[in-house]
Amino acid sequence: MPTERYDASSIQVLEGLEPVRKRPAMYIGDTSVYGFHHLLTEIVNNSVDEALSGYADSIWVILHPNKTVTVIDNGRGIPVGTMKKYGKSALEVMMTTLHSGGKFTGDGYKVSGGLHGVGISVVNAVSEKTRVEIKRDGHIYVQEYSRGEPLGPLKEYDIEGEQIETPAYSDPWSLMLKNWKHKSGTAFTFTPDKEIFKEVNSFDYTRILKQLRDYAFLTAGLRFHLIDDRDPEKPQRQYQFYFEGGIKSFVQYLNRHYRPIMDEPFYVSKDVTLGNGETINVEIAIQYHEEYHSEIMSFVNNIHTHEGGTHESGFKSALTRVVNDYARKEGILSEKSDNLDGNDIREGLTTIISVKMSSKDLQFEGQTKRKLGNPEIRSAVEGVMNESFSMYLAEHPTEAKQIIGKAVLAQQARKAAKKARETVLRKSALASAALPGKLVDCREKDPAKSELFVVEGDSAGGSAKSARDSQYQAVLYLSGKPINAEKNRLDRVLANEKLRDMIIALGCGVGDELNLDNLRYHRIILMNDADVDGAHITTLTLTFFFRQLRPLIENGYVYVAEPPLYRIKAGQRIEHAFSDEERDKIVAEIVQSGMKAENINIQRFKGLGEMNPEQLWETTMNPETRILRKITIEDANQADQTFTMLMGDDVPPRKRFIQTHAKLAELDV
Repeated sequence: MPTERYDASSIQVLEGLEPVRKRPAMYIGDTSVYGFHHLLTEIVNNSVDEALSGYADSIWVILHPNKTVTVIDNGRGIPVGTMKKYGKSALEVMMTTLHSGGKFTGDGYKVSGGLHGVGISVVNAVSEKTRVEIKRDGHIYVQEYSRGEPLGPLKEYDIEGEQIETPAYSDPWSLMLKNWKHKSGTAFTFTPDKEIFKEVNSFDYTRILKQLRDYAFLTAGLRFHLIDDRDPEKPQRQYQFYFEGGIKSFVQYLNRHYRPIMDEPFYVSKDVTLGNGETINVEIAIQYHEEYHSEIMSFVNNIHTHEGGTHESGFKSALTRVVNDYARKEGILSEKSDNLDGNDIREGLTTIISVKMSSKDLQFEGQTKRKLGNPEIRSAVEGVMNESFSMYLAEHPTEAKQIIGKAVLAQQARKAAKKARETVLRKSALASAALPGKLVDCREKDPAKSELFVVEGDSAGGSAKSARDSQYQAVLYLSGKPINAEKNRLDRVLANEKLRDMIIALGCGVGDELNLDNLRYHRIILMNDADVDGAHITTLTLTFFFRQLRPLIENGYVYVAEPPLYRIKAGQRIEHAFSDEERDKIVAEIVQSGMKAENINIQRFKGLGEMNPEQLWETTMNPETRILRKITIEDANQADQTFTMLMGDDVPPRKRFIQTHAKLAELDV
């Protein structure tokens, strides 16, 4: 019988910021890279809110050593007056109390990304040290915290001395705003707590740079400064963003690697009054290009809604209706023709949807604000698109015919792909006799315990077949390079025998009909030779996964095996090295132990087929000793552009990339 007592004394109440430190992932998404950077996003959003409300025009983000970062804006400065109910300054209440702030009623901020009043306090709770400096009313106010607790009272300083042009960056704990030229503003400096963020070593400069660029596009006239001051032995890296063109420039930037079929993007910005009397602004920019994939990025009050929401739904519905209506009105689609599908119409589309609305009415799904939930926004965006894009098509008949012509080709390809996909799915549903001839399956039937090694060539496949643990490891060996899924629609991709066999082996379908519940292996391992050809095959296969099987990557099912480059034998001692540097280090250690260099045998593996099954198992397939690299997508938009640049038809961007990174290439000569 259970003996543990369960009564009133068993109930625990987490007060103040305790819930955040107890369950940080509930408030910031996770305690890995995303959550770590989400802290900075929360603080930057507060500064952007000042700009959206018309009180700031510049924001600085400064990266310091030891995982410390400062965000400065020249807005009004956080209020510091005493709140009688709490007997504390407004700053301290906001820093130490969940659901406090000036964004609930809409009085402090007409437009804001903040909603729940937990951003600034959550950052404070999960930071080992926080310092806030506020400049307003001729004074500097400073308060420091550690893991959510004040280290002392709010301090007040008079402003003295001559003013200079820029803040002092060298010491994040100095009076940063004292000699600053602006009359008011806030400097928020924090160091994420290493007890919570154990896996993250530093802020990612490239990731932050992209985010600030996006913000600058979304708020025309707002200037961003990114300063990397982390390495005292190197000069500061500085970047500035300022765009007058807004999201119209944003779309052109996203399409810089593509060949557009619209010389100028479609753009509309319109205020819409909702049923409750509130007015929102709907801003949309569209530009079609010649490629096959689409990209829709949506924002609400400059917050990127990664999972879409009602604004995206309204846009898609209106776009499909407007294009079909125009096509039938102009006789491009006959009475007997099927309507163009939404996916047909969105092929080759790049669009930005930006909605700005009162913070008091904003409904996000979750604190990390990945999806908009306001139902009234759907009809507002739908109405703007119906009216404005209908007018655009009527006034631009050449572009309209190109857009519809591209959609018609996409429709034809979709129907062809559907037939090919049905063939693949039928084969996948049959008994094991219908599985690809070069699939050597495992005995394990639980996908969570099963692995599939995808290798190129009969030699490597035969070695992998002999080396594997047949209980849970399957091997699919293919011959030659697969088709480039970046340059071809799904119908041609499915006509490629190698990729078709892979789809059948995986069992989950492809494209729009992909069903993860039917996936036969939860660890898909691409295992190719450690040379240029092997890297090319891996890249082509990953391109296919990204374009047609992306959920497999997003759910963490795709890996790349890293076979060793060298086998080093000295007497009875055998080591494997994965780089030239590791080889040299191992050889040096052996020589230091007394073995002469001429007695050391170094074998350079040119391919997996050169390894006997025992070597392949020990170095590349044994879970105890192998190295696997999980394929992840931190930024789908950036990944999309990278795949297009490296694998698409447009040569100049790829040439520039090669010229820029040529010195980093590892040559196998």
